[in-house]
Amino acid sequence: MLIISQNPIYNIFLGHLLVIKMKAFISIDLEGLPYVVIPGHLNLKGSLYQEAREIATKIALTVAKELKNHGFEKVVLADSHGPMVNVIVDNLPEYVEIVRGNPRPTSMVNGVEGCDVAIFLGYHAKFGTVRSTFDHTYSGGTVHNLEINGISVSEFLLNAYTAGDYGVPVIMVAGDAQLIEDDIKKYAPWVETVTLKHSLSRLAARSKSMIVIEKELKEAVQVAVKKFKEKKMQSLIAEKKVKVGLTFRTSLMADIAELLPTVTRIDGLKVEYIADNMIDAYNIFQLLVAAASGTNSLMQWLQ
Repeated sequence: MLIISQNPIYNIFLGHLLVIKMKAFISIDLEGLPYVVIPGHLNLKGSLYQEAREIATKIALTVAKELKNHGFEKVVLADSHGPMVNVIVDNLPEYVEIVRGNPRPTSMVNGVEGCDVAIFLGYHAKFGTVRSTFDHTYSGGTVHNLEINGISVSEFLLNAYTAGDYGVPVIMVAGDAQLIEDDIKKYAPWVETVTLKHSLSRLAARSKSMIVIEKELKEAVQVAVKKFKEKKMQSLIAEKKVKVGLTFRTSLMADIAELLPTVTRIDGLKVEYIADNMIDAYNIFQLLVAAASGTNSLMQWLQ
């Protein structure tokens, strides 16, 4: 029951209390974006890197603006591919705060803590997926497979579980059709999705025009926010303690990982460790990937 006072100052104060200020989180990757199909799209010196940056920026800001239009006062945007400096920052709206640079704690979902909802854009399928552009899991050069509590995970699941540790539900994912089919429909069917590309091979895909994609993104945000407000969204929660299985691309990478006392060697390529929660699991995973990546430099030095 709302009690209206004859004191107008009190009523103004009460009105402010009734306004719920919401904050959204967006993580944007590149490989699952439309039109991004060759390695030249993905690295700082790539021949089509600028094109990929413009695509990422347009899609991120389209979603951010629609969130703003539907009650979110602030949007935290996590630039989440490679060196994580892909989004063009020249014309960021005042309600958008951007997280850039790598490495950083919880990597692709740094900044999700304290947000009400999360949205993943440009996401792709895990390593080994048939006909999926740039299929990989976090680090194409080092990771063959990543398991969380026995489940082989994509970056979507890795990041959604971590967001879940913060109590933040993923309400929308836009990316490769195969990711949506393999992971989201199976593990998070309540999530609203937008297909940005239908992969034809690792280096080819079919996508709609940007005009259609922007329309579908706006509609998906509207539906996702409505479902969130109706309490139809859930957080993905990993069972505690978190058992992580990491299979590397070479045995030397596993040799390096095994030096950490909390890591157990399973076979030539695979190691395992147990973490108290997904946040710790993610940060240890980052450390092991960084160490494994360093083996390339070691091999060059030894030649």
